[in-house]
Order: sequence, then structure tokens, then C-alpha cells
Amino acid sequence: MALIKPSGYRNILGTVENTEKAIKYVKDMFQDNLSAQLALLRVTAPMIVMRGTGINDDLNSVERPVTFPIKDMCDAPAEVVHSLAKWKRLKLAEMGTEPGRGIYTDMNALRPDEELDNIHSIYVDQWDWEKVILPEQRTLDFLKQTVRRIYEAIKVTENKVYVEFPEIKPLLPEEIFFIHSEELRRMYPDMTPKERENEIVRKYGAVFVMGIGYPLEDGCPHDGRAADYDDWSTVNEDGFKGLNGDILLWNPVLGNAFEVSSMGIRVDPEAMRRQLKIRGEEHKAELDFHKKLLDGQLPQTIGGGIGQSRLCMFLLRKAHVGEIQSSIWPESMRRECAEVGIELF
Repeated sequence: MALIKPSGYRNILGTVENTEKAIKYVKDMFQDNLSAQLALLRVTAPMIVMRGTGINDDLNSVERPVTFPIKDMCDAPAEVVHSLAKWKRLKLAEMGTEPGRGIYTDMNALRPDEELDNIHSIYVDQWDWEKVILPEQRTLDFLKQTVRRIYEAIKVTENKVYVEFPEIKPLLPEEIFFIHSEELRRMYPDMTPKERENEIVRKYGAVFVMGIGYPLEDGCPHDGRAADYDDWSTVNEDGFKGLNGDILLWNPVLGNAFEVSSMGIRVDPEAMRRQLKIRGEEHKAELDFHKKLLDGQLPQTIGGGIGQSRLCMFLLRKAHVGEIQSSIWPESMRRECAEVGIELF
């Protein structure tokens, strides 16, 4: 566990009560801004799904979901979701949602394999969102347009927080900078992906790093992505592979690049077949979700997740996600945090 303990840290909001009020303010404000920017309807979502359907998010395909038997269903195994990346697409098909409109939901997940630190928790809360698009909108330009809308929602929320809590000064730049992960590798060939992110985000303040999942020219992907939701293998208009990416902001409290969202244009049948083959996961084509997609029963979509605790942490200038959410932390971490004024819930 790499715990960052900022020198001279203090709770700008003063009390836990003020922090709780500010958390609610940020969440209410941002989800209203997000739904307005992307034309999204709030829907209710599951916390558990049945095992073996292919609905659960595989993340990097190595994380273990929390699994348990359901007594009243002959002990059939269910899983706590990692995220709702695939469930949302099924929901849009069920609702018959038209292109240009979408859904968002409060997603609550458990990820017991997370390495706990300032920004990672076993408990994950996100605004998971998904929007129906036309096949001709599966482009880099459309991806960038959507990213700019989300970034605008973040900026409006930051400015509103400043009005309500004047001690928290706005710091985000006017525009978000776009760069492909291969371009970033060429700029800093001797650095790790995280070191590259720190360099570029320190320079620009807000960056969307594209093309997450496909191996770069050095043979390694910038970061992992499952094969069956984001499209990371289609060649885009710039000649690079990938129609997905991460929104990164410069965090002045932690002094590093800070991921608040992972998102992308989702796989169409061709991209899914290609990516399952790349990962050696062709057997997944027989799962319920994958069959529906490959048979053309699901709409073309763009979607992603935006961390609720992460965004609150950033906008309220907190040093640890445990100052935003109540979760489980090692006692050693609690002691270390308390010594430097970080109060974990």
C-alpha cells in the first residue's frame, strides 16, 4: 500500500458535518449537470447479477467478484457487481431508447482485490452512464465531443462549489487536452504509464488519455481493459487504435494525475469478436450478453463510469477517499492517516 501523506494537510471544510453537507451538494449538483449535458434519465440498477450470464464487468479480467449462493433459487450463484458496463446496454435495449438519449444510475460495487491506498477502496460508488448512438457516431470526434460535455459538467460543479464554499478555489483549466496513449509513450519512452500520466497532466491540468487496452508499440497496453465493453482495437481517424480513454485531472493535494472517469464507445459485433480473440476469450461468445450483442440485438452505445467518491474527493480537496465514504481500512492506515490530520470515515 503506497499511502500519500501530504505535508501540512488539513480539512479545508473544518468539520465532518461541513464535509457531509459538501458531499451531498457535489453529488446533487454534478448528476444534474451530467444528465443535462448528455440527455440521461436516472434509472434504478442492480447490486447483484447472476453468475455465468456475462453481465458482470470483468474489469481487467483478473479481479474476483464477491460470489454467494441464493437459497431460494437452489443455491444458484450470484455476484456483486464490479460495475454495470454491460447491464446498462441491456437496459437500453429493453427500454427501446432512441439514439441521442441514455441513462445513468448510482452504481455500488465491491472490489475485494483492490490495493487500498488514498484513492482505492473495496467499496466503489460511481455514476454509471450509457447513451445510445448511431453507427456513424462511432468516431473519435464523437468521443471527444462527449468527453468535453462531461468535463463541462465537472467545471460547472467546481464553480458552484466555490460559490457555496468560498474556501475551495477553482483550479481546472478551461479546456481538456486530448492525447493517445501511444503518443504519450513516444513522448516519455523511458517512463511507466503512471509516470507518463503525471507528466502530461501536470502540464495541462486536465487530460483525456485515449486508447486504453490495446498493446502499444512496446508490446504493453497503457492499462488493462476487458474485451467486451470498450472498443480499444478499432483504428480511429488519427490512425491509432482505440475509441476509449480516461479523464485525468491534476490533484494538487496528492501531487499526481487523478483518474475520475473511464469511458468509451462500446464494442460493436466486429470489435467484440476481434477483442475476444486477442484476449483468448472466444468462449465468452456463448454467454447471454455476448450472444445478444453478436446477434445485433443490442444498440450501439457510448458509456462509462464517473467515480462519485473520487469526484467529491477532488472537488473538496481531500487527501483520502476514506474522508468521503465509509469503508474498511487497515488499522495501520487509520493510524498513519490520523497522525497527519486525515480523518477516515
